[in-house]
Amino acid sequence: MDVVLLGASGSIGRATARALDAAGHRVRAVLRPGSDPDLPGGVTRHRADVTRDGALDAVMAGADAAICCLASRTGTAGDARRIDRDATIRAVAAAETARLSRFVLLSAICVDPPVLAFQHAKRAAEDRLMAASLGWAIVRPTAFFKSLSGQVARVAAGKPFLVFGDGRLTACAPISDADLADYLVGCLSDPAAAGRVLPVGGPGPALTPRDQAAILSDLLGRPVPIRRIPVAVLDGAALLLGLAARLRPAWAPKAELARIGRFYATTSMLATDPVTGRPDAAATPRHGTDTLRDHYARLLSGEARDDRGTHAVF
Repeated sequence: MDVVLLGASGSIGRATARALDAAGHRVRAVLRPGSDPDLPGGVTRHRADVTRDGALDAVMAGADAAICCLASRTGTAGDARRIDRDATIRAVAAAETARLSRFVLLSAICVDPPVLAFQHAKRAAEDRLMAASLGWAIVRPTAFFKSLSGQVARVAAGKPFLVFGDGRLTACAPISDADLADYLVGCLSDPAAAGRVLPVGGPGPALTPRDQAAILSDLLGRPVPIRRIPVAVLDGAALLLGLAARLRPAWAPKAELARIGRFYATTSMLATDPVTGRPDAAATPRHGTDTLRDHYARLLSGEARDDRGTHAVF
């Protein structure tokens, strides 16, 4: 297939480009102006400002399908509206005009129900895709490995592992970029994926922050001290920044980041059980072979690097 890949400049986009190329698809990678990611030699590069009307018309023309990995860098309200909502909706409209057969959208596990600005933006994009006159699939992954890597270097240096509350408030089923990319590519041709919202996590048991610390302790061969941070600290920061934003609008992005931090520190990234309405590891479909332990081992050995960007609490 001729596949348009949106968001190819990011880490998941790059992994998806590699997965598409390995599967034999012809890839038209849409890149941010000025970016120069490491992509397979067979990938055709297209630089476009996805926030501009008509910017994707040419690259969509004649393609068979699209995978959209667009995501705002910060998750703040303005950034989310510009990328997660408006740019994604423009991409869906361009795909409709080009009469693509399928559009696979990378969303997030935490958008149902939406609470934060970026979640509302992603849900708006999902709703637009569901109403589109083309085949679609929406993928909602759980936590990414990169989101859980912020403390590896500090713990290796002898510092404590930081947890909120008792370290068991939340759990997740993290998935690697490569495994997620493989899943996204599979949705292009899998009839079972058509017209579905698909939560997905990586292999292995659901992990709490305490479990993550235990993995590092085992890999390092020594006890890793735990330092507990009361959730009230996050509550206070969100409250104070929210009040400051009312007096000074320039503080609004900081207030939203505080709310995002509190959300991730207190909410499990798992699919919701349809009966209880609560996040549930057993209700979370799994895909792939990469484990968080494998990723931590590669980080500690220097085989992998920390590629979090803005995807981190710490």
